[in-house]
Amino acid sequence: MERSFLIRQPSVLIFIGLLALFTIGATILSEGFGLGLISTSFIKTLGKTLCLCLIALAMDLVWGYCGILSLGHFAFFGLGGYMIGMWLMYARTEQIVINSLANAPLPPTSGEIRDAIGSQIFGVVGGSEIPTIWTFAHSFPIQLTLVVLVPGLLALVFGWLAFRSRVTGVYLSILTQAMTLALALYLFQNDSGLRGNNGLSGLQNIPGASNVSQDTISIWFLWASALALGLGYLFAAWLVSGKFGSVIRAIRDDETRVRYLGYSVEAYKLVVFVITAVIAAIAGALYYPQAGIINPAEIAPIASIYLAVWVAIGGRGRLYGAIIGAAFVSLISSWFTSGQVPDVPLGFYTVKWVDWWLVLLGFGFVLVTLFAPKGLGGLFDRLVRRQDA
Repeated sequence: MERSFLIRQPSVLIFIGLLALFTIGATILSEGFGLGLISTSFIKTLGKTLCLCLIALAMDLVWGYCGILSLGHFAFFGLGGYMIGMWLMYARTEQIVINSLANAPLPPTSGEIRDAIGSQIFGVVGGSEIPTIWTFAHSFPIQLTLVVLVPGLLALVFGWLAFRSRVTGVYLSILTQAMTLALALYLFQNDSGLRGNNGLSGLQNIPGASNVSQDTISIWFLWASALALGLGYLFAAWLVSGKFGSVIRAIRDDETRVRYLGYSVEAYKLVVFVITAVIAAIAGALYYPQAGIINPAEIAPIASIYLAVWVAIGGRGRLYGAIIGAAFVSLISSWFTSGQVPDVPLGFYTVKWVDWWLVLLGFGFVLVTLFAPKGLGGLFDRLVRRQDA
């Protein structure tokens, strides 16, 4: 069964092979393990790009294959980052507190250590007590489980309420956007338990690895991100290649007919929505330790709109199209916003690409929509067919 799937989907093997070559090449050229030709900061950029490719893959499943234009999947991405960020910040702060109290006349009690951790983490928002939602922040296995459970449960509840009411089209998109906005506004509050606008910081410092340089840690996360993307692509390709994939594509094309044929449209939609939410959360859990910080602005609705633009540019309904779109836009964005692109003096005005990048992105989206509606992936398909002919 597994072998026949791979034989029927040679593009999966090609993608996995290219991803492996990319990861090996980046490792060899890195400062941590190789020749030092690629800086640690750029290795982190590559790792974060792979995470963005993973959430783009989730967006393509829910939108490109099932027809649900979700403008809230970055909320799940951010929740995954918050769940793992709580452990990273708690465990790192605990080490700092224990080391600072090591020379105290009397050994500190567990209560004193916990109070000191609370003051360290929440002093910035005028608090000192550890909120209830941080109950399991000390446990890596539990927080890792919450990376999946919290976004999955939110998607399950929201999806069940929306799909059972048969909300579709633009109305469903508005609802997902409203969910994202409500979550972001809640997290901006200082009493949310997640430090409000300050967010969680210092996530790049891995507890228990204080003696390991960021050069090495960046490679570890690059490997983890590549592994997650490879497994995610393999799972997504398997999911859409069988009967399940045929049904969700039929729902995308003609939901009413699929319902008349006796299929539970709402159940299929809910399964896809929850699965993609979990995939997005895993991507976020890998992304933010490489970014080093997460705050509510990361969950703002505009981020989910960008995600839809990436998939549209890459070509929705094509798994590799979503990967191409996310990687292309992410790397180009990093280049334009890094200040490395020289400004263009026009005499009466100086074009600063940092300010004009979003305009270029919007203009590119319009061009793709008008002249390449199947995205960059569609152009790739056309090139392959032309070569075969």
